Amino acid sequence: QVQLSESGGGLVQAGGSLRLSCAASRRTFSRMAWFRQAPEKEREFVAGIRVSHGSTYYADSVKDRLAISADNAKNMLYLHMHSLKFEDTALYYCAGDERTSYRVDNPRYDYWGQGTQVTVSS
Repeated sequence: QVQLSESGGGLVQAGGSLRLSCAASRRTFSRMAWFRQAPEKEREFVAGIRVSHGSTYYADSVKDRLAISADNAKNMLYLHMHSLKFEDTALYYCAGDERTSYRVDNPRYDYWGQGTQVTVSS
């Protein structure tokens, strides 16, 4: 059973930075991504990566402020967050999937973490 575990969330002032981490119990994924869900909103795609060749994809709302990266040797996924805004406040989830046919922003991921809370104060 593959497990994903997020960490690094917290309370930060607007304009600040955070780095989220996701530890995978083993490396089997072809695509990995970060999604987030704010209170009373649907879960949304934030950033994703094709693990084999490192291509990255971002939601328009986070381009130029957030960066996704992966350390395949350590089975780690990261989300580097800068210039945070109040509207970035959400529960952030790491997701992984073995299938290669789906787009990275397709929410049909087989494996999900429990989430880490990011709260941005205005």
